[in-house]
Amino acid sequence: MKHVSPLSALTVALLLSACGGQDDDIAQVTGPDPKLGEPQRGLLPSMTIADPVNWGEEKPTVPQGYTITAIATDLKVPRQTLVLPNGDILVAEGKGGNAPKLKPKDVIAGYIKSKGTTSVKGGDRLTLLRDGDGDGTYETQNVFADNLNAPYGLAFYDGNLYVANQDALVRFDYKEGQTQASGEPVKVTDLPSEINHHWTKALTVSPDGRFLYVGIGSNSNITERGMEAEVDRAMIWQINAETGAHKPYATGLRNPTALTIQPGSDQLWAVVNERDELGPNLVPDYLTSVREGGFYGWPYSYWGQNVDDRVRPQKPDLVASAIKPDYALGPHVAALGVDFSSAVMGEKFAEGAFVGMHGSWNREVPSGYKVVFVPFSNGRPAGEAVDFVTGFQTADGKTRGRPVGVTVDPSGALIVADDLANTLWRVTRAQ
Repeated sequence: MKHVSPLSALTVALLLSACGGQDDDIAQVTGPDPKLGEPQRGLLPSMTIADPVNWGEEKPTVPQGYTITAIATDLKVPRQTLVLPNGDILVAEGKGGNAPKLKPKDVIAGYIKSKGTTSVKGGDRLTLLRDGDGDGTYETQNVFADNLNAPYGLAFYDGNLYVANQDALVRFDYKEGQTQASGEPVKVTDLPSEINHHWTKALTVSPDGRFLYVGIGSNSNITERGMEAEVDRAMIWQINAETGAHKPYATGLRNPTALTIQPGSDQLWAVVNERDELGPNLVPDYLTSVREGGFYGWPYSYWGQNVDDRVRPQKPDLVASAIKPDYALGPHVAALGVDFSSAVMGEKFAEGAFVGMHGSWNREVPSGYKVVFVPFSNGRPAGEAVDFVTGFQTADGKTRGRPVGVTVDPSGALIVADDLANTLWRVTRAQ
């Protein structure tokens, strides 16, 4: 008889108790005006392990008229990418976080989530890729900088390469054509890193280079560690690029995992991962413009004024000011990448934003695991999201890959980081 560990037996029992009656109709929980149902509370949220398998000879699916190619493999947990002015690609590789488990359910959830991630150790480095002759093959691949601390966000402006480690924002001097950093990074400012439940630090730079914006996630799902653990968290910082002085730019964003500037308007946008344990269809992760001084609800409310009664004490005056996000991406999709498109991606995908969805762990029926395109009109989301890169899950429920960062290359490609297959994908229009 096969031995079943106590943890496995408990996990199965709890999962079975949580899976009944789940509604898989998540279309109503997407778009600019999602229809939010009632919260569902239980001993554990529904969970499904992302069972990894290799791609083999397969590759992701893209729309007709586009092709996809793996341009780098055997990376060490690729997260976000940056296309440099000369066309070289930088990849941030790392795996961070050091938050202790609070409750038995955290141990169980952590065990389940770990089964759907790569076993490769994070590289704590930046890798540079170069296509010297422009044929789509990146024949140069080397370490640009190493000994970093779980690097994630990347940004570039006028000879300054910025990297958001999990504990600090740093800067490298960069001259076009470099394949390796010329020296050690210079610290711009420390970033909140105590506990680091949400360790990823998203990053972008203002169009004039004066300010850097860093997304800092909460230290809990819904303040289980107390509000003292949430100081300077669940917000976006605005940082003076020259002095490192910083201030909260917007607050109440539970986990802003990717930031970008909208071309033409110079407006800051973010994708945000919302709270868990309110049921399979709550709360939708979202794409939103970010207003300076704005409050977006966490932890007291979600999607505007929908109060989360798990939080005590409540703050009704603050809830009344909560800004409703622009576009719901669906529940538990774990959006980790965003970039605006341009005409280089073809007429159908010229105006809008690409979003990388890492995929759920806490739904019986998985959500996410794809890259979508959110169409825009007159600078705002307009219409249903369109699947752009899919096939990360097999028909029998196995998981080949999990998309993270997405970057539009001005030369005419979408770069997608896959941190389960440790691969960088490049999508181009067929010639």
